[in-house]
Amino acid sequence: MATLLEMRGISKVFPGVRALDHVNLTVEAGEIHAICGENGAGKSTLMKVLSGIYPHGTYEGEMFYDGAPLTLRTIRDSERKGIIIIHQELALVPLLSIAENLFLGNEVARNGVINWPATFQKTEQLLAKVGLTDAPTTRVEKLGVGKQQLIEIAKALAKDVRLLILDEPTAALQENDSAKLLDLMLELKAQGVTQIIISHKLNEIGRVADRITVLRDGATVSTINRAAISEDRIIRDMVGRDMAHRYPDRTPNPGEVLMEVTGWNVWHPDQAGRQMIRDVSFTVAKGEIVGVAGLMGTGRTELAMSLFGHSYGRFITGEVSIGGQPVDTSTVSKAIAAGLSYVTEDRKALGLILEEPILRNITLANLPGVSQNGILDKRRETQVAETYRKAMAIRTPGVFQKTVNLSGGNQQKVVLSKWLFTNPQILILDEPTRGIDVGAKFEIYSIMNQLADQGQGIVMISSEMPELLGMCDRIYVMSQGRMMGELTRAEASQEKIMAMILKSNGKAA
Repeated sequence: MATLLEMRGISKVFPGVRALDHVNLTVEAGEIHAICGENGAGKSTLMKVLSGIYPHGTYEGEMFYDGAPLTLRTIRDSERKGIIIIHQELALVPLLSIAENLFLGNEVARNGVINWPATFQKTEQLLAKVGLTDAPTTRVEKLGVGKQQLIEIAKALAKDVRLLILDEPTAALQENDSAKLLDLMLELKAQGVTQIIISHKLNEIGRVADRITVLRDGATVSTINRAAISEDRIIRDMVGRDMAHRYPDRTPNPGEVLMEVTGWNVWHPDQAGRQMIRDVSFTVAKGEIVGVAGLMGTGRTELAMSLFGHSYGRFITGEVSIGGQPVDTSTVSKAIAAGLSYVTEDRKALGLILEEPILRNITLANLPGVSQNGILDKRRETQVAETYRKAMAIRTPGVFQKTVNLSGGNQQKVVLSKWLFTNPQILILDEPTRGIDVGAKFEIYSIMNQLADQGQGIVMISSEMPELLGMCDRIYVMSQGRMMGELTRAEASQEKIMAMILKSNGKAA
């Protein structure tokens, strides 16, 4: 194969942080090249250099493309070269149609007038290439995340892509949509499109990648050929140590029932007559980690949000008891006062104010805890934030740093700190390790174990069955808004969980 891209000695410094330290990367034409590393290893920063987001002059080192020096001052420059990046946060306009999104800024026009028949025709051709049959006039907001990801790839194809960069493309996708996307990557490879994929899902990388480059602490550690790819090797290079056990050891010692939910019913907030949660009941004991398994769309997040201050749904009925006493969780403030907290699955949109500093995010849910007579005590706020920064091992130069500058794993630790500062008895964790690397996952798991050992009850919602099996003392299985049954740690297996999910009668066990 001929070399398409070479990046030599790329270094990039932010205030207080060396994000890239003489990184080298070589990508052969027609290959799928994976980039792995822990959160904060420099993967996304390197790709932003390659795509012109960080322009020439803001970094050290040099790049070559097709054997010639590559100088990029804008994203437009990279797109003219056929280098297209698809970010983890999709760059689509929800209220515009598929066709409008595909050609936004790249309109099919003459003399400033858009040629809609030609636009729709080209849209249909591009959608066919990515396996979609939706009408070009369909608004993007009407489509699921899986289809939106494919539309992003179609948008890249519309720009005559030669080198396609995919940053965590399957992070928000369920298994079926992930499989479709990986199949499409292999099809594009067969058509000669060179691809770079950043992903934490090592099994997916092993399926599609020809080579893997591992970054650690902003530096290149290794480049592994396909024949030598193994999850153990990748993990060892990523974290600098062997991880014989993906989940930290813990001896469960559950106490008395801490929270009991009985007869919980929730209706859709907008669609009249559509019931999302049907007569759900479950318990959580002191010191217990309870899992909730189920496919996407089965009501797990809706259950969690409705319990936490009725943040989702309407016509909500049922009872919640904590410590043997009925509690009112009908508003967020009442839920917090009752001892309940909820770590959302979407930390960037719902869990954090990214442009605010770390200390402001950590104390936000418990401002009375850092105030006196209604006035914010800034010294106390700083002390609290520093305490959690050290206890949670948040990697940052200081608590005054903007939260947006943290890696995903460290952002998740800030969200956890925010809710731990409310002194909860019950902590609901919705996809707590989504989009973070194996090293950061282990740290989150260890924090969960510590909290359980201290007597807190934890509810863990996860789409990753190995994670549930590795962490939980009991697992409830949800399907179509119902609890289909529960399994103890000893009973649980992926096969039994799937059998419960796929029960055809739709009735709770």
